[in-house]
Amino acid sequence: MRKKILLLGSGELGKEVVIAMQRLGQYVIAVDNYFNAPAMQVAHEHEVIDMLDGEELDKIVEKHQPDYIVPEVESIRTERFYEYEKQGYNVIPSAKAANFTMNRKAIRDLAAVDLGLKTAKYKYANSFEELKEGVKFTGTPCVVKPLMSSSGKGQSVIKTEADIEKAWNIAMEGSRGDLMEVIVEAFIDFDYEITLLTLTQNNGNTLFCPPIGHRQERGDYQESWQPMTMKDSHLKSAQEMAKKVTQALGGSGIWGVEFFVGKEGVYFSELSPRPHDTGMVTLAGTQNFSEFDLHARAILGIPILNIPLLKNGASAVILADNESSEWPIYEGLEEAAEYQNTDFKIFGKPTTRKYRRMGVALANGTEDCSILVSKAIEVAKKIKVN
Repeated sequence: MRKKILLLGSGELGKEVVIAMQRLGQYVIAVDNYFNAPAMQVAHEHEVIDMLDGEELDKIVEKHQPDYIVPEVESIRTERFYEYEKQGYNVIPSAKAANFTMNRKAIRDLAAVDLGLKTAKYKYANSFEELKEGVKFTGTPCVVKPLMSSSGKGQSVIKTEADIEKAWNIAMEGSRGDLMEVIVEAFIDFDYEITLLTLTQNNGNTLFCPPIGHRQERGDYQESWQPMTMKDSHLKSAQEMAKKVTQALGGSGIWGVEFFVGKEGVYFSELSPRPHDTGMVTLAGTQNFSEFDLHARAILGIPILNIPLLKNGASAVILADNESSEWPIYEGLEEAAEYQNTDFKIFGKPTTRKYRRMGVALANGTEDCSILVSKAIEVAKKIKVN
């Protein structure tokens, strides 16, 4: 079996998907809107196009005629996916899933209205005036997010009326694609948040990875750990909700389903129909397969029977300190390698900007996850991006 994979989005997560696919003998074409993106560096072929241009997307699909179209980012003209499915192409996990999760409006309405999942109180706004009305509806504090963004970009918290204009501007700057609309969510008094990596299989059961805890800063994940300790009843509730929403969207692959957990139970937050950045902790060997291996196998129809926890693990991001168009140089790799049961991955991004995620540090062992998080942070601190 050798299939042709068209990977739409070639960042660090896409790079790991390419590696996983190649280890299964597959052929990958990596696509993104800039040259030398991480996944392009390990793919068989690459294409540089504006993925929001439907005509350009059509040409690439027609040129390569892939067995599988695998979107790895949000900013794609996903409406075209329905037509591709009609033409006989396999969109991962499905055209419906890619479209519904392209922006927060469709997926929130599916979860809260159609499926009745527990979510925060929310309102949409496509202007500054509507945002002010939305804040009145949800009350303060509240969270504002662009309907289409990635890795938490464009998110902010409104505590007082004076914060509303700033929140609108942040959302517009952080929005991906051409959709200028936001969702306003009532602030949930939660104790912690988790990512529940959920695996759907066309020829097998829906499986769940052990829950992943994570910490956010500036809307981006900074550290993640696995497993996140939580009540069995809360985990069961999260699994039931994850199964409902992934079944409603259809298809096979790995999904990053996010939840808030607090005194009043578990709240559905968001989901991505692809590997999740917090799931990079699985590269630490916490499971029998990383989230990228799971995604590749599910896409290809290779059955996964179970996903046991093998050891505890943690990840911490390696960030750039400044902006540069020059190829980055990494220092401190030797010092970072002096910690036992740790590792680090450099993503190979060709340029830097302040706080850009350039790599990840990993730690594993039998210790409590809090100790492993501290160790991963220490490893990450040793590596300097210049």
